[in-house]
Amino acid sequence: MEPIHIPIDGELDLHTFNPAEVGNLLDDYISACMEKKIYALRIIHGKGGGILKKRVCAHLEKHPAVASFSDAPMEAGGWGATLVSLKRPPQDQ
Repeated sequence: MEPIHIPIDGELDLHTFNPAEVGNLLDDYISACMEKKIYALRIIHGKGGGILKKRVCAHLEKHPAVASFSDAPMEAGGWGATLVSLKRPPQDQ
């Protein structure tokens, strides 16, 4: 299987991924965003039954680089997307 290339632009759409992959995917994406000095993210998980959203939020709660997260405003996806603020390293504050 070939690796999937995801643009590192602060927006991650999880619709095409298996829920079992979410934890590792979020870890890798957050690391890549930190390297590019992107500290505001939008994670699109969809509305559906809320299972993927719960998995995303549970992972974000324990991720050391996450400062905060919340539902996106309606114009940015509402409860079908999560906005994430990452902690800035001291040199970037």
